[in-house]
Amino acid sequence: MVRFVSEHGPGDTAPRVAMFGGTFDPVHLGHLRSAVELRECLALDRVHMMPAHVPPHREAPGVSAAQRLAMLEAGIGDAPGLVADAQELDRDGPSYSGETLASLRRDYGERARLVMSVGMDAFLKLHQWREPQRLFELAHVVVIDRPGHRGPLPDALARLVEGREAMDAEALFRRPAGGVLHLRLPSRMAISATGLRARLAEGRSVRYLLPEAVEDYIRSRNLYR
Repeated sequence: MVRFVSEHGPGDTAPRVAMFGGTFDPVHLGHLRSAVELRECLALDRVHMMPAHVPPHREAPGVSAAQRLAMLEAGIGDAPGLVADAQELDRDGPSYSGETLASLRRDYGERARLVMSVGMDAFLKLHQWREPQRLFELAHVVVIDRPGHRGPLPDALARLVEGREAMDAEALFRRPAGGVLHLRLPSRMAISATGLRARLAEGRSVRYLLPEAVEDYIRSRNLYR
């Protein structure tokens, strides 16, 4: 178990930890700003940003796992509370969230308030993920909403989340896992990794879309060309 002291004072000693997964192909300012604001909004102690090895729901990334991890580390820099976590890259085969959450739960203990952060598009397919019920046994699900993306849930998803919705972070964190919270982050930066890859392939500017350190890494290795 990780030896970890929460920053929430003597009355609230259980650590608050989030898993923020993605392909990060490449990591951009939208990813990083979302992680910072997620940490602020939920008063999290740590946000584990995890590049997926083989994403089960999309095509394989165009650069190596080591390069995606290096870009993530460069992008995070010294940002407090953000961690570049390579554990999914170290496993063989597809990256399943249940395995990653189980690992974090072992590391931080049963009392930890553990969060899996997902976008609204991913949330709408959550019932199709591997062992979706297990996700709620291990963690809370925090859905990053986007304007205009709320609507009726698929029947199977509605059944899965029935009775789980929390109104705010305080209500969510009354227990270690099992809840759903919809969260609208302040910045909501609409940056697309797909669009960035296209810009890079065409030699167009990506200034102010990527951290400078990530842009330097990409250009020095001639990635995405």
